[in-house]
Amino acid sequence: MIVRNVKDVIGTEHEVRTDNWVSRRVLLKKDGMGFSFHETVIFPGTETHIHYQNHLEAVWCVEGDGEIETVADGKKYALGPGVVYALDEHDEHYLRGGEKPLRVICVFNPPLSGLEVHDEEGVYPADVS
Repeated sequence: MIVRNVKDVIGTEHEVRTDNWVSRRVLLKKDGMGFSFHETVIFPGTETHIHYQNHLEAVWCVEGDGEIETVADGKKYALGPGVVYALDEHDEHYLRGGEKPLRVICVFNPPLSGLEVHDEEGVYPADVS
């Protein structure tokens, strides 16, 4: 059994921070679960281009507000507590922070190693060990 507290990730190499967000990677590839599990906070007023070509992601919004816009069709979806979205077709999108920090819980398949950051195309590499 694996038992962790997200507080124990803060300040370690598995708390990855950019100008737009901070991601606390709690369960990782090395844990052998077949997925990774993260708590991420999207900072207010930010916009992040994302295109996970190598991963599928499901996101559960638990606090704050924001918006997601899909590039293919320009559709916009309001994000807030209780909203879940799944990037089941490697959907290229923009993730925007609203007026308050947007706290989300994310699951990635295949799992992340914990060190990934988006490249210039919004992609996480296929495998960072």
